[in-house]
Formats: sequence, C-alpha cells, structure tokens
Amino acid sequence: MLKTETADNWWKSAVVYCLDIEKYFDANDDGVGDIDGLCQRIDYLAELGVTCLWLMPFMPTEGRDDGYDITDYYGVDPRLGDHGDIVELIRTAKDRGMRVIMDLVVNHTSHKHPWFVKARSSKNSPYRDYYVWRDEPPKDTSDEVVFPDAEESLWELDKRTGQYYLHNFYSEQPDLNIANPAVQEEIAKIIGFWLQLGMDGFRVDAVPFFIEERGIPKEWSDIYSDPHEYLREMTAFLKRRRGDAMLLGEVNLEYQDQLDFFGGPDGDELTMMFDFELMQRTYLSLARQDATEMARTLKRRPRLASNNQFANFLRNHDELTLDKLSDTERQEVFDAFGPQEDMQLFDRGLRRRLPPMVDGDPRQLRMMYSLLFALPGTPVLFYGEEIGMGENLDIPGRLAVRSPMQWTSDKNGGFSTVAPSRLVAPVTEGGYGPEHVNAEDQRADPDSLLNFVSLLARRYRECPEVGMGEAEVLEHEAPSVLAHRCTWNPFGGGNASSVLVHNLSPEATSITVTLEDVEEGTFVLDLFSGDRHEVTKGGKLSLEVGAYGHHWLRILLPGDRRLH
Repeated sequence: MLKTETADNWWKSAVVYCLDIEKYFDANDDGVGDIDGLCQRIDYLAELGVTCLWLMPFMPTEGRDDGYDITDYYGVDPRLGDHGDIVELIRTAKDRGMRVIMDLVVNHTSHKHPWFVKARSSKNSPYRDYYVWRDEPPKDTSDEVVFPDAEESLWELDKRTGQYYLHNFYSEQPDLNIANPAVQEEIAKIIGFWLQLGMDGFRVDAVPFFIEERGIPKEWSDIYSDPHEYLREMTAFLKRRRGDAMLLGEVNLEYQDQLDFFGGPDGDELTMMFDFELMQRTYLSLARQDATEMARTLKRRPRLASNNQFANFLRNHDELTLDKLSDTERQEVFDAFGPQEDMQLFDRGLRRRLPPMVDGDPRQLRMMYSLLFALPGTPVLFYGEEIGMGENLDIPGRLAVRSPMQWTSDKNGGFSTVAPSRLVAPVTEGGYGPEHVNAEDQRADPDSLLNFVSLLARRYRECPEVGMGEAEVLEHEAPSVLAHRCTWNPFGGGNASSVLVHNLSPEATSITVTLEDVEEGTFVLDLFSGDRHEVTKGGKLSLEVGAYGHHWLRILLPGDRRLH
C-alpha cells in the first residue's frame, strides 16, 4: 500500500492547473482560444510542473454564464473544436505526464437545453420532471440569491405553462430535479461518456446546490430520501468505470459540513474539496500581517479518510469569496486588497487577481505562492498566476479575472492576431499588460516568477509529505510567521518530514520551534538556499526569517535517502 499510494491516490500529490480554453491560445486566429491552441501549449504546462489539467466548461453553451449554461452535455463548443480535438488533447497531455479533469455542471442546464425546451412545452412533457416546478407564487427569496446584482428570486415564472421553475443561479439556468431517477441516470451517462474519452475525473460545480432538496415536491423527496446516498452512488459508479478517477467538489461550507460531503470516516463521497475556509483566513492573516488566523484554521481542519484530500488555492475563476468572514473581518481584507468599490463584488468578495492586490511586490508574491504549495494538501493554480497576470476591471463581474492568457509582448499578448475588437475578451492593459507581464520574457529570465513557480512545483513533488502526510502547526514566538511540519512514512523505513516556514510581514524576525521527536545534532536542509541548520538540545530549531521570508526545510532523518 505504501509503495503505491502516490500512484493510486495521484491527486494527493498533484499540481492542478485550471484554464478556460477559449481564453488560453487562439491557434486558428478567429479571436477565440481553441483546443488545438491548448495542445500547442502543453509543453509549456509540462515545463511548469503541472500534473493535472482542469478544463473549465468547453461544451456547447448559450454564453450567458461563460460556459456554465450548457446546452449539450455530450458536445464540444464548435468555436473550440470537436471530439477529435478533445481526444488529441487528452492523449497529448498524458504523453507529457498530465491527468485531465473537466467541469461537471449538473446542478442546472441552460434554458435552451433540449431537456428544458421540451419540459416547458407542456406540463405533460416527459421531461417536465427533469426540473423543479411549483404552482403558487414563491415567498420572497431575494436574500438567498447567489447573484443579487442580476436576480431577485430563486424562482422564475414560465408564462407558457403558468408555473414557476427553480434556479439557484441565473434565471437562464433552471435547476435539475436531482431526485428524479431519470436525471440521475442521465448524469451517470454523462460521467461514463467523458471517462470513456479519457478524462481522469471531474471538478463538480456547486455541489451543495446540486444535491439539495430545495423546492422538490414531496413525491420526489420520498424517493430521494438521502442526498448523500446519491453522492455515494455517483462516486461508486465513477469508481466502477475508472478506479483511479476522482471528484473535486466545490463545497463552500464549514469544515463540519464538508466532512459530510467527503462521506465521513469512510470517505466514500467526494474525493477532494477546495478549502474555502483556509483560503479566506489566509487573506485575513495577510491583511493583518499576522499568521494567527491561519494557524487556528489549520489546527481545526478535520482529519480526513486516507483517500480524501483538501485542495488549496489563492485564486480561482470566480470572485475571491469572503463569505465566511465577519463583516468587520471582510472589511479588513477589502481595505488591504481591494479598497475601491469596483474591485468588490456583491459586498462579499473581490474580483481581482493576486499580483495587483499586493502592488506587484515580488517578495510577497513569492512568499504567497510558496505558501500555496507548502500548505498541507493539493495546490491549484489558475491560468496566468504563474506569470503574475492582473485582472481587467473593465470586464464585468467575475469575468474580470478571465482575460486572455499573455504569452508575449506582441499584439493581444500573443493570444491571437485578430483585431482587439474581435477577441473573446479584452486583454489586460496598463502595468499588468502583456508588454510588462508575459510568458515568453519570463521563460528567458531565470529569476522570474514563472521559473520560481516551476521550482515550487518541483519541490512540492519532491516532498510528498506535504500532500500525503500528517500536518502539525509548530508553536513559536513570532505572530507574523506560520510554521508547520508535514510528516509521512512512505517506504516503511524512516519518515519523510519537512518544516515549512512563512513570514507574512515586511519585518524580518526569528523563531525557535520544537521538533520533539528529532534528536540533537540532526540537520535540516533548506531546499531553496541549500543552507543546513542543526537541531539543538530538546529538539530546538532556531531560524532567521527575512521580510516576507519563506523556508522549506527537510529534516534529514535516518532512512530518508532522497536526493538532497
């Protein structure tokens, strides 16, 4: 088991990279990124150290929600390519050592999906119960809507049939009736189809909304008595079809509730989940230049089953949600990282990328990306993070962070050769525009952020204890410093153990931590500087930590025969 765990549970030591195909690289010069263009950039991703490629929706869409309003679950958006292109992409990625996962968006469909078109044609349609309907006008749900800038209710009147349909998101995205066995069968077919084409798993969109029973009539609720039992069945189906496939869930809930979505001690529901709680506490700690909140959060992180994992991120494709913070705490983060009103969204999040949030300070950026890779779990990057791209606030809403990838300093950042007016989205301008931030220049610069992130990916892969092992927060005297230890016993003889240290302050400091099981005279190796530090009596390890300093320190324990 120990020798094969890193292969069987590959997601526990993966470097995940999320991208939107239409914003990545335009190979046929029509202004829209395409699958062929992504294939041409696979070697770039391999050099970066990516081992798992996460594709945002690439299926046919009405374009009302940047691809998340799907009209055909088995199709490929013709602007991007076809099924042959997808198969070639998967094959090319796997040839470079990359797994491929895709978004599974089955909480809702587009209102133009054939199922909904048929469902709203008549109350007697066989597809009517694919969706959730009610006769009576709903109560006021304006305080429950996800997008308060666009919607006032979770229910929309369908004038043709006189009934209201449920939509947790936009009104153009009617919710599926997950209690209906026919819908469950459709979802299984969708999963099976894409697994057969070579996908290694799915990022499951909006899981709590997906399995909830809100608005479902009693006759369906009686059938659907346990939503988590359905999630277990869905996972079991996935594993029958592909034993090493995984489900990465979007579940923005408190830790105790997340445990339910993992499947509790059995871990038989979602394989992985994003740690929204830790992400939000990270930004609060950064705003305060005090690691206390992060340390507290890591300490209360629940212990998971051996086949489960948390995924860590600093940014993703949506707004930087801060909904788990109090109003006062959220304002602290706004004041530090997004003080202008147009940088904020829904009064609960930021529509910014990380580099502009820290005014491009290379010390902070390197410390924060080191922290991302060092946190216990699996790191997830959003495209462009590796080169320090900024947002484009001229693009409305959450889409501000989804501008085209910046490859060169040429026109349109090398994304496409068409006139800027024909681009799928405008390229970022100003200090974070392509003339200042692009992959080509950074590939040639050994001291660039791109090369630093690539080194981080390599160190993370060389230290599987960070993703696979047990984590312990280390106590010390400097509030601005987060120090934790990750330990794993992979080969049955001697532990793999590392101490990870990050200073959230612009002031240098020093710390002393206690490694209780480490003997006096043991050395620790700094994996970035090459310096060695000696553990003294009582397992004491003393370190100087520079302004926004960061250290990855491998404890050179007996039995650790890795390259140093």
